[in-house]
Amino acid sequence: MPNYDKYDDLLFQLEDDLKHPCNIIDGEYVNTAKTTTIINPLDGTPMFTQPDTQVGEIKPFLDSLAKCPKSGLHNPIRFMDKGVNRYLMLGEVSFQAAKALENPKVAKYFATLMQKVMPKSYTQSMAEVTVTCQFLKNFSGDQVRFLANGKTAPGDRIGQQTQDYRFPMGREGLDEPFNFSLEIIVLQVMSSLYMGNKPLAKSATKVAVVFDQFLSLLHWCGLPIEDVDLIHCSGPVFGELLRQGKDIINCVQFTGSTRVAKEILHIMDGRAKVEDSGFNWKILGPDYRKEYLNYVAWQSDQDAYSASGQKCSAQSILFAHQDWVNGNFFPRIKELASTRNLKDLTVGPVLSVTTEKMLEHVEKLLKIPGAKLVFGGKQLVGHKIPKCYGAIEPTAIYLPLGQVYNPKHFDLVTTEMFGPVQIVTTYVNRELSTVLDICERIEHNLTAAVVSNDPTFLNEVLGNTTNGTTYAGIKARTTGAPQNHWFGPSGPCAAGIGTRDAVMGVHGCQKGHNLDFGPIDGTESLVQS
Repeated sequence: MPNYDKYDDLLFQLEDDLKHPCNIIDGEYVNTAKTTTIINPLDGTPMFTQPDTQVGEIKPFLDSLAKCPKSGLHNPIRFMDKGVNRYLMLGEVSFQAAKALENPKVAKYFATLMQKVMPKSYTQSMAEVTVTCQFLKNFSGDQVRFLANGKTAPGDRIGQQTQDYRFPMGREGLDEPFNFSLEIIVLQVMSSLYMGNKPLAKSATKVAVVFDQFLSLLHWCGLPIEDVDLIHCSGPVFGELLRQGKDIINCVQFTGSTRVAKEILHIMDGRAKVEDSGFNWKILGPDYRKEYLNYVAWQSDQDAYSASGQKCSAQSILFAHQDWVNGNFFPRIKELASTRNLKDLTVGPVLSVTTEKMLEHVEKLLKIPGAKLVFGGKQLVGHKIPKCYGAIEPTAIYLPLGQVYNPKHFDLVTTEMFGPVQIVTTYVNRELSTVLDICERIEHNLTAAVVSNDPTFLNEVLGNTTNGTTYAGIKARTTGAPQNHWFGPSGPCAAGIGTRDAVMGVHGCQKGHNLDFGPIDGTESLVQS
């Protein structure tokens, strides 16, 4: 085992590994016939070269997964491997990885690496490191073992008892997004490992180097190299891997766009857990106070425009009670948004939508009767961001509530851009039912916020909406750190993240043992219901 105080040695190893990232298959580093070059999103210059796995190179990954039994690398009954208690081993790996991320040099290394591939402010990047570190702390020591806690119930006679367990899925595919290049994939891969699965991990190509590096850190902290297979490939190649391996892979956990999520659910015959995109809403309640204004406006600016709006939980539509409008809420948001700039990366390139696409969407919205441009709506200037990415100012478009509600415009209005664009509208007390009906019709149910300290108002909204993660109270937000609460959509295929229940529910399944050891003395009925 390494000396965990020598983090300079770890950084030297990571920097060396950065020069030649590889796939990992069954404990072996494997190169590919083709490679791809990752460009700097800020100026288009080459940064990293990494594997570009092709369809003809898929089979070894499936062969590796097939070596893992359906009952997993470990489970509550079979948890020892070569004399090692795997629950305790993973708890120790989590502890050492958290300790590494607490080191300022290591934390800065990952924060700046994330900034290179997905430019956002240093504060936002460091927050991602902090969340990841806290999650690893949460599942250190005995906490991985406690994820395997079961339940028992007495039977109908002496010697009969039921025992319920959370078992692993077995062989699991994980496909994770670009916008949180460290946090999401680390939390989901570690959750998969905790439950006993053999994960095959894929990160979005543009940012895959971040998890490649973190996996090296986990190996340095004692994780067996054969525990996680790593593939660098495009989305279509991973889709083909799932098609060829649908009888081998027991489950897929996917975080990303709704369109891709539906494709994966179709390929896997529903055997997938999904955290897909969200057209997330925020309602400002009727209890406006002047002393609330600055904080609520600041939080709305953060929710809509941090990371250039590239959060699955970003604020997409804001319903402001007229009292907030009368209190100059929109001018305050405009003032805050105007301070964002490329220099400190509080606004930056949008990696999944071009400038033209976003501006075209803005123009379509402005053609709706009564629409007004509150601020933004222009492309950024004075930069070298490649045309394959997006670069526009933080943008807000006002639409009358009736036009938002209008079925003729509803699909356009609720189209998520995954960039710094939000819809704002207003309502008065008698129109709350219309607001709630709009929320009911929005397809995606990821995050939401109800900004109010009025318990009656909160109950009315919370009792009539179904978003999986809803923040409530005067400090409510749509974006938050998911290591301390359930974070995920609602629905039958919802994948959560962060909590004990999320780990057990997404990456584990129920197994019941019904024991019957009682003596056979002739008194039992031979007729069963």
